Amino acid sequence: MGLGAFKSAWQRQTKDFGHDQSSKYTCLVFDNRGMGQSDKPLMRYSTSEMAKDTLELIDHVGWTSRRDLHVIGTSMGGMIAQELALLVPERIASLSLVSTAARLVNTVGFVQNLRNRINMFIPKAPDVQIAEVKTRLFSDSWLAEPDVDGGFPTNGDRFAAQELKKRQDPEAFTRTGFVCQAIAAGWHHKGPEQLRALGDAVGRERIQVMHGTIDNMVTFPHAQVLVQELGGEEQGVTYVTFEGRGHVLQMEERKGFASFISAFVDKTENL
Repeated sequence: MGLGAFKSAWQRQTKDFGHDQSSKYTCLVFDNRGMGQSDKPLMRYSTSEMAKDTLELIDHVGWTSRRDLHVIGTSMGGMIAQELALLVPERIASLSLVSTAARLVNTVGFVQNLRNRINMFIPKAPDVQIAEVKTRLFSDSWLAEPDVDGGFPTNGDRFAAQELKKRQDPEAFTRTGFVCQAIAAGWHHKGPEQLRALGDAVGRERIQVMHGTIDNMVTFPHAQVLVQELGGEEQGVTYVTFEGRGHVLQMEERKGFASFISAFVDKTENL
């Protein structure tokens, strides 16, 4: 999962795949170190070490066979997924890299980039914090749409309530955990040679990159670089863009996201 997120952020996909299609899919969702119910050690976090956390969990549940894993990673989770795929490429059946990057670069100008990074760490009133998070994560159009899951006037209201509840849990959401995760994501770096090696080892026909065109957290050019350096569509990488959508595609495009993931799983199962 992404920076500062709990495993419950996958609740829609857990229902869509793990419950509604339980005869076909088994889902594993978890809190990364530093968040939720996982430990929050005060130390230097890295995406490579967090990938080892993931691998230990996967080994524990016994998913150790060749081409056994359909991995979906969003944002920081997509960075961790890259590292996991480099650790055990032969066990990857499919790799979906969602709203993520090989490395973070400045695509919005020096001043705006500096402002964005600083604003993540400056203490603010909860309503101000949540308003800024909503802007970074979602498109304005989706935030204003009615909450189809019921209970709130808009999607933005529902997210705000969930985010407030999360941030009011002092054991699950800590500043230490958030900062340690932010360091891991900020220092993640995979160069062109490493991405070529990833494509070679996993197989480019097993890799899918998904990104919203107005992502304010990990901007759209990051996806273009990731696809190109993995080998490009011409060499088999699948590239899916969501026009006018933001960072959290599994929420903004629940049905479309599920459809693309399901189709990609089916495709790679038959390779």
